[in-house]
Amino acid sequence: MSWSTTTRYGSTVADGGLALVQDLMNTIPAGRPRAADLLQDVATAQGWVDTALADWARATGHSAPAVVLDERGLEELQALRADLRSAVSATETSSSAPELRNASIGLSLGADGRADLHPRGQGWRVLVGQILIEVLEAQRADTWRRLKACRNDRCAVAFYDRSRNNSGAWHDVRVCGNAVNLRASRARRRAATAAE
Repeated sequence: MSWSTTTRYGSTVADGGLALVQDLMNTIPAGRPRAADLLQDVATAQGWVDTALADWARATGHSAPAVVLDERGLEELQALRADLRSAVSATETSSSAPELRNASIGLSLGADGRADLHPRGQGWRVLVGQILIEVLEAQRADTWRRLKACRNDRCAVAFYDRSRNNSGAWHDVRVCGNAVNLRASRARRRAATAAE
């Protein structure tokens, strides 16, 4: 699977449709040198949408909806990205919750008796609906808790924690974990030197 937005940071890609959510979260400018914000304008965002929906279709086996963005759609995607990033970065003691995002979602019963969710509407509304469906499906499958933001404040790349005990903190231990630990060690040494 490609998921070029997420893999540009060397981040572990989530399974199935949850990778679409992760890819939206990783449209942020991050890394060294800083990668571009893929939601900076309508044209750049449309390129991301087209690529991400093609990747999502390959990952899930569903057909990708045609989504054409406008300024309103760009604003909605930027707001949803911020809300998702806030949700995965939140601690259990966090008191602020992201704004509630709404999407029109249908539920249909197939001939085999299986109920399926599907986004309704047109344009950006279809994409927002599909992203929220993927969040719900990940929560039902208990994989949502594995989608995290790197604890390095200078990074914040979204990654999928594949560790057995779900204890990952960095999108890449060599890049972010070592840098944060080195800064903390130097700070402790400076504090100890100052105390002497």
